[in-house]
Amino acid sequence: MSETCSNVTTGQPLKPWQQSGLELVALLQGRDVVLAIDLTESVDFNAEGRIRLSQIVQDSLEKGDTVYLVSFASIVYPQDKAIVFQGRKEDIQEILDAIPLQPDLKLRNTDIQKGELYIYQYLAGLNQCRLEAGRKIKPQSVVWITDAPLGTNSGADWIETPADSPFRDDNSWESQARRDWLNILPLKERSRRIVTGNREVYKLSVVDIPPTVQEFCTPAPGGKETCLVTPYLVQQLWLPTAILALGFMGCVLFLKQWLSWQKKWQVVVEYPETEQGEEQICRLAVNGKINIGGGDDSIDKIECAGEEVRGYLERKGNKLFLVPIPEGPAIYYNEREVTKRKRISGDSIRINCSDPSQRNRDSAITIEIKK
Repeated sequence: MSETCSNVTTGQPLKPWQQSGLELVALLQGRDVVLAIDLTESVDFNAEGRIRLSQIVQDSLEKGDTVYLVSFASIVYPQDKAIVFQGRKEDIQEILDAIPLQPDLKLRNTDIQKGELYIYQYLAGLNQCRLEAGRKIKPQSVVWITDAPLGTNSGADWIETPADSPFRDDNSWESQARRDWLNILPLKERSRRIVTGNREVYKLSVVDIPPTVQEFCTPAPGGKETCLVTPYLVQQLWLPTAILALGFMGCVLFLKQWLSWQKKWQVVVEYPETEQGEEQICRLAVNGKINIGGGDDSIDKIECAGEEVRGYLERKGNKLFLVPIPEGPAIYYNEREVTKRKRISGDSIRINCSDPSQRNRDSAITIEIKK
């Protein structure tokens, strides 16, 4: 197979949060897909078998997937070239052309345990190489086409295991290594039976492996230990995590702002110069206005000398403006006449709309904004 990595042994089980982190790292990555083909006569690619293989290649492969082809019988025959699927018709044809559709009639035994150890260890090595190089890991899948059973407890459970295979011995290094990989990899299998023209049966099984790596933690001076996965996750996820955090904070701030816009302000108006010391309460919604002066009986009105509207208080978002009426009677803010739209800061303001016809009479108004 094209990419070479040194064989890796099984490591320590991953913590759930580490597995979740690795799945985040692998989002939007292509997959490693191995097509593992049994070369013995028991697998006959009749019309159904060819259709199902074509379905896998044409319909289930995704852009960015890397396809590896491995043939096996008593030994494993990996093809040197991996095919990167870019979604083109020529990629589909190249993969279909590379699949050995004819069995080798000279081959009699299928060492499925040897095939499992080789492929699962190789795929684990690919992701381990990516981890050590600081590259993004990938989810992986193996498409097994064989009549041999997958995941057996012992090599002796399968009649076609060669007599000289180390997998006949459950205590051999190879048998133990295979069991370790079957136990530690999160394998998810789905199968479909296919009947050949000779009425024999084999299975097309898909084994999916979520993105994973082998964790190795080593004791370090000072009562500590150094591990592989956590620093890798920090390296891979700090930027997207920061972006997500900023996005979340932005959403929270926007929601807070939006909710504040939905709340009506309470406008408390006091007329300290009147004998009764009147108080008036108005409500001011976002983009709403309250007239200052005027002779009608509108609720949204601040009483002011004279019968003409002098201006209005206007709310835009969470900002308050004092807007005079052009050519209308004068209105004063902080003892200065307001001649154009003016933003008001603070929650307590004082305006004056004295009536020029009433000399020596002050018409001050105190307004408190309760948000």
